[in-house]
Amino acid sequence: MSGSGDGEPPSSLQLTSSEWGMWQAFRNGSTHDLSSGNPAHDDPDGQYPWGPDRSVRARVIALLLLDGPPAQPGRVAALKLNGACVTGRLDLSGGEVEPYVELRNCRFEERVMLAECHFSTLRLVGCRIPRLEAARLTTEGDLHLQRCTVAGGIRLTDAHVGTDLLLNQLTVRRDRKGRSISADGLSVAQDLHAELLDSEGEFSLRGAQIGVSLSLRGSHLSNSYGKRALNAPQLTVERTIHLTSATISGATALSEGNAPHQFAATPARGTRIQRFECQGGVRLDDGRFGDAVDFSQARFVMETDQELSLRRIQTPELRFLCERQQRGRVVLSGAKVVNLVDRSSSWPGPGGLAMAGFSYETLIPRGPFPLHRRLEWVAAATPEYAPEPYEQLAHALRAGGEDADAREVLLAKQRRRRETLPVAGKLWGFLQDWTVAYGYRPGRAAIWMALLWAMGAAVFSHSQPHPIKPDEAPELNPSLYALDLLVPVIDLGQQSYFDPGGRLQWAASALIVLGWMLATTVAAGASRLLNRG
Repeated sequence: MSGSGDGEPPSSLQLTSSEWGMWQAFRNGSTHDLSSGNPAHDDPDGQYPWGPDRSVRARVIALLLLDGPPAQPGRVAALKLNGACVTGRLDLSGGEVEPYVELRNCRFEERVMLAECHFSTLRLVGCRIPRLEAARLTTEGDLHLQRCTVAGGIRLTDAHVGTDLLLNQLTVRRDRKGRSISADGLSVAQDLHAELLDSEGEFSLRGAQIGVSLSLRGSHLSNSYGKRALNAPQLTVERTIHLTSATISGATALSEGNAPHQFAATPARGTRIQRFECQGGVRLDDGRFGDAVDFSQARFVMETDQELSLRRIQTPELRFLCERQQRGRVVLSGAKVVNLVDRSSSWPGPGGLAMAGFSYETLIPRGPFPLHRRLEWVAAATPEYAPEPYEQLAHALRAGGEDADAREVLLAKQRRRRETLPVAGKLWGFLQDWTVAYGYRPGRAAIWMALLWAMGAAVFSHSQPHPIKPDEAPELNPSLYALDLLVPVIDLGQQSYFDPGGRLQWAASALIVLGWMLATTVAAGASRLLNRG
């Protein structure tokens, strides 16, 4: 069915007065306002019924958008509705919609079908929709669903948005499969803003690609029927993903861009902060984020078997500045980060953190984060001993010029390893720790060498060894003889000419053995210092 050449509707449509007004407004690009002016009565999600004077049929809307009349001379045709009740199912699946579409504060009686539809720009603002089916939808410009209420979920699988996707203050409930928003394979050329979103069910963004930033500031995600409230493996965001708080003044969320190392300032008086809160697991595995992953002031409420999973993500900066969760786990296994911006109070305790293969280059603590707390952080991530987290922390500390702290970390690694050894290994480890601190405190080894040298010199001064060949032996120097025994490799011309017998032989042998051990330890310690290790 199509309109007549003069732009008049077919007589068979039998338009109502509200539909006739919509038809004329479409031709001149103006807004057709059917609201009453009473905010309580105009709420699409409210309890008040809307009568025939505010109703338009979905089939008339479809005719306007798919095969509508020409615009009035000097005007651009557009569908702009406010406060309308759309009766019947609006089905534009597979259609080409050229006019601009903006529906505000409208109430849809049945689901909206937009699968494989092509729009220039589509704006649904403040509407009540039973369900939105929009798989493989394409828009040249924006797609807006701000302040809408969708009772049965939204499907945006493999959709393509030419500029921005705005879901701010959207309220959406789960569908029969437990998903609130199904957006696997979604492509957004610029920003995806879902600030102050209220999502009940799984928000799925598997393999989605966002051209600029993804913002979930101040949003509330929950899923009481599954493991995850946000499921977004292989997500690509060219700039930053914000799972942070929103600053609210009245009913307006004030989105502030956060560049690396910039954090929101103290809000002005009269504003309030709404945290990002997620009740359920989060999965961002294998994600790529061009600027940062930001968890500032976020709250994660999980069950014991749920995870904040960041396996193998890659990003220049991870801002782990959230509240410490009481249950569940944070998993960073295989993640690669340049800057780790964190707070000691944000990390979970023992059993709540896994970071095997987690690499980072620079530590940027927000607030006090002393070394003993860093070591507790590593211990919390390794219920069973693993060397990599200790070595990674030492590497980052060395890169920041904290050589002494790096050696303390490596010493802590050796002490942790000692706990896994058999009894003999533990005893030997205790001896190494007590005497030379496993070589990470070479000054202590030098003190032991000096003490042994003095003791050896005193022993050989009191009881001198006999020369092997009296005619060829030089005069005994007890200090040089003790040093010749104690220091391996170097020949000071004393040891080879004298033969300690009896009890002196035990003293000489002890000096030789201890000398090898201590000299090796001093050399290893010196090598670590020279190599900043």
